Amino acid sequence: MPTNKQRREAAQRRLQRQLERRAQQARKRRRTLLVLVAAAAVLVVVGAAALITSIAGGDDESADAAATSSAPSSSAPASSAAAPTTNADGTVSCNYVPDDSGNPNLTDVGTPPSPEATPAQGTTALLMTTGQGDLTLTLDRAAAPCAAASFTHLAQQGFFDGSPCHREVNQESFGVLQCGDPSGTGQGGPSYKYGQEVTAATTYPRGTIAMANTGAPDSTGSQFFLCFTDTMLDPDYTAVGTVDEAGLAVLDQIAAAGNDGAFEPAPGGGAPNTPVTIESMTVLS
Repeated sequence: MPTNKQRREAAQRRLQRQLERRAQQARKRRRTLLVLVAAAAVLVVVGAAALITSIAGGDDESADAAATSSAPSSSAPASSAAAPTTNADGTVSCNYVPDDSGNPNLTDVGTPPSPEATPAQGTTALLMTTGQGDLTLTLDRAAAPCAAASFTHLAQQGFFDGSPCHREVNQESFGVLQCGDPSGTGQGGPSYKYGQEVTAATTYPRGTIAMANTGAPDSTGSQFFLCFTDTMLDPDYTAVGTVDEAGLAVLDQIAAAGNDGAFEPAPGGGAPNTPVTIESMTVLS
């Protein structure tokens, strides 16, 4: 017959085993929770990236059409925009190549002048006048010289004047107003394209101006999005500048009115309920 001491020792061993099992189960639950949280975060980022891609690629009548129209045409001739190179004097050589996709929504206003010696220092200020208020845009020539030069050239040619901002997305981690397509279809742009200017550190906080693209390399054109929330995206879109505080207040008013949901549930968003037209885009300095 076991003694009291032996019974106590046996009970202690059983208790220790129970505690170890409970600790192991708790660790397993924590690991499972971390996996689920990480998976959810990945889905949010992937969904947001797909949304911007579809915004840049098309604004068709259905969400499905919008989601698929962003794919580059397989029949289009292959032309590639080489990465910009830095010259000895600090300027940058940009490569703007013809958009030979056959897209009927493109507008030919030439290409930025002297692309072989593009300024890569300082900033350019533009006044974006809309029916809802004015926004001052500051383009960063050091961070994105080719995008800044292209944006400035298009503004000087009156390319943006009279064009609608065709899509608005209003989510906590993805709030943007998309503009820059004179055709209003979501498929328009200039008759040239160029490469993305990004790094692994590129982010899109509130106030960022970034260039949209079709999701393919070297497919940046004229369409841009203005972030009114801290927007969670992979670094695939050129961050070309920032919007001033007065402009952000205008964006907040537009966002508060929401959108028509034409692209829900996927890719999301729709035409802003408060129509936004760029009356003029003026280069200030």
